[in-house]
Amino acid sequence: MSKGFFGHPAGLSTLFFTEMWERFSYYGMRAILILFMTATVAEKGLGIDPQSAGAIYGLYTASVYLLSLPGGWLADNILGQRKAVWYGGIFIMIGHLILAIPGNVPIFVVGLAFVAMGTGMLKPNISTMVGDLYPEGGVKRDQGFSVFYMGINLGSFLGQIIVPLLADYNWHMGFGVAAIGMFFGLLQYKLTQGNLHDLGIKTKLREETEEGVITGKSNRILALVFALLLALLLFLLNNFKIIDLSTFVGVAQGVGIIIAIVTFFYLLYIIVAGGLNVVERKRLLVIFFLFVGSVLFWAGFEQAGSSLNLFAQDFTNRMVGNWEMPAGMLQSVNSLVIILFAPIVGWLWVKLAARNLNPNTPIKFGIGLILMGLGFVVMYYAAQIAAAGTKAGMGWLWLTYFLHSIGELALSPVGLSATTKLSPKRYTGQLMGIWFVGTALGNLVAGLFAGGVDVDNPSQMPPLFMSVVIFGVVTGGLFLLFSPILKKWMGNVK
Repeated sequence: MSKGFFGHPAGLSTLFFTEMWERFSYYGMRAILILFMTATVAEKGLGIDPQSAGAIYGLYTASVYLLSLPGGWLADNILGQRKAVWYGGIFIMIGHLILAIPGNVPIFVVGLAFVAMGTGMLKPNISTMVGDLYPEGGVKRDQGFSVFYMGINLGSFLGQIIVPLLADYNWHMGFGVAAIGMFFGLLQYKLTQGNLHDLGIKTKLREETEEGVITGKSNRILALVFALLLALLLFLLNNFKIIDLSTFVGVAQGVGIIIAIVTFFYLLYIIVAGGLNVVERKRLLVIFFLFVGSVLFWAGFEQAGSSLNLFAQDFTNRMVGNWEMPAGMLQSVNSLVIILFAPIVGWLWVKLAARNLNPNTPIKFGIGLILMGLGFVVMYYAAQIAAAGTKAGMGWLWLTYFLHSIGELALSPVGLSATTKLSPKRYTGQLMGIWFVGTALGNLVAGLFAGGVDVDNPSQMPPLFMSVVIFGVVTGGLFLLFSPILKKWMGNVK
């Protein structure tokens, strides 16, 4: 393909701007979501208590990414990546239009469902196409994902500025402008799809069949056995009251257990009965450990839209002169840092690679997790200020978001790239779905964690934030410690 976008294939520009507008709509809406749910009816909100709102927030954001698994399967086997992205964008736009209609909780839930289904189709498949732009792999692909990540965060930044500003005037205007953003993304995708040539038109299954790559057949009987065992386990969990479906929190906890179980059995099924050779199985094990690391990272990072958003609303001095900044706008700091530092980090990886000093993927994961933990060290001290009865300055959140953003640059683009490179070709879309399932589980944990933030009892926040510090730093240290073994399993993938 011709070079046409910052030294990268021209198709990257099409995917860059499509993802930019999709992230504008998603992150813009996310910045106001939990605030809208917890706002009183008199304030034109839904009037939901913070614990239940946190659970609903977690369920929605988890569903957004969890549905990447069937979205990847549909593209791999039926639609192809190109159509999956298009139809996904349409569903997202419809969902935001529904949310823009003033109504009740059922209408609100239907709108969220449309956005979740659409994102599940768009997210894994647009990332798969970015990876397919670089069949040669290597550090150039990593750099391409870093450029792509700039598009994600440019859209996020604009969405987290514009949507909260409009929502401060009227909640549903905020939801409406998110729909407009997705419309622009679809329009751009349609007008510039010629840059993609034949990329993403054929399904991955058809490509491998034509190339004669498939070495084995999936065992459908074993898949049925796994499904029956899962159903039995879910029955037992419900019977012994481990899953309590009587509350939003209980439903969210149950969904978390289900996500973990389904992911484990799904990966086990691919390893045992997916027709893989020894090298592919080792690489799939690496994907599993990267999945675990991503869950823990996003469980802390995604507090931005839940517990940290509530902290910004209730415990942060947001006055700028005589104007009080909407709480959701503070989340734009993350995107701004990514925009400014993504080129620098991408350049750094290229320079280190030229000197044979580029850290391997597990080391970068360790760095990302440790930085996430350090961000909550900052929030630990900010929470102590709030517990003493004084509102914290915005600088505490700014510093936390800065550390989290640098951690994100170390972990997320590299994780996306590594998943596309480590995946057996016929499972690429599905394993990209697994990557986003990790984000789903992390978001769910973040929502449940936010339910533990009692706005009437700020003294409980410092120990809550310190618990995130501990699991972030410890997990990051384990990735650093075991990086030689994981790198060996990756084989010649760099």
